[in-house]
Amino acid sequence: MDRLSTLEVFVAVAERGSFSKAAEDLNLSNSAVSKQVAALEERLGARLLNRTTRRVSLTDVGQAYWERAKGVLADLEEADAAAASLHDEARGVLKMSVPFSFSLSHLPPVIADFMEAHPKLEIDLVLNDRFVDIVDEGFDVAIRIGELADSSLKARRIAPVRRVLAASPAFLDRVGRPDTPEDLNGDWCLRYSIGGDTLELEREGNPGDIAAQIKTGGPLRVNNGDMIREAMLRGIGVASLPTFIIGEDLKSGALERVLPDWCARTIAMYAVYPPGKALSAKVRLLIDFLAERFGPVPPWDMFEDG
Repeated sequence: MDRLSTLEVFVAVAERGSFSKAAEDLNLSNSAVSKQVAALEERLGARLLNRTTRRVSLTDVGQAYWERAKGVLADLEEADAAAASLHDEARGVLKMSVPFSFSLSHLPPVIADFMEAHPKLEIDLVLNDRFVDIVDEGFDVAIRIGELADSSLKARRIAPVRRVLAASPAFLDRVGRPDTPEDLNGDWCLRYSIGGDTLELEREGNPGDIAAQIKTGGPLRVNNGDMIREAMLRGIGVASLPTFIIGEDLKSGALERVLPDWCARTIAMYAVYPPGKALSAKVRLLIDFLAERFGPVPPWDMFEDG
């Protein structure tokens, strides 16, 4: 059997903890995967995996072998990437993690244009608002919005992300339009659970200067921006959301800015990728493409010109 293919099979089984899941990932039969692992153990004269009815786990020997095998495969992928980058061509599979709300609103035409420009590339796009471990879960790149935690990962800033207060005109007609942050009733504020229950505001044009804090206690708490937007459109309350979610609503008049001289602190969108000796052509070209399409002034921030 091809030793490289056998290594790939063994690493897949070890990481998935299952022969069947590894077979599914590799598009192989369960028996083919089992035979390759058994042949590898026979050749090495050592048992690499503990097998139970519920799960497959690594033996001590298997753990050491898996670490070396992963390194071999990573070096090979890096060599392939370096060779491909010499031709400035994206090819192979690019696995990408993207926040759910942003991807639905803005990513489809960009990805379509990028794939049209690079027909040899296949993109495995995973939409998820949870924090993914891009190394352990095998992602080539992830789009992250907010502050980046200290880590060994590399990152490139793609675009600014503005967050503004807004509500439906009908809601503001009912409760009134606040002139100052002190006039804003915290019980009007819908809560984005990932961001906590305190709304921090700064004056437009004074980034980083938090001048007002409002304790929110509105009737809805949810971890998805699209759900909050729908609640705002239906007149349930006020919320602070990124303009990439509500920019079009502000432009059309379906939503109205609240306290237009104030905003939540501007954050940013980043492309995050694993550390390595050489950035693959597919990742480098994608990041360049995203930065060109979304920054430095994103299209969703054009609502004020409308």
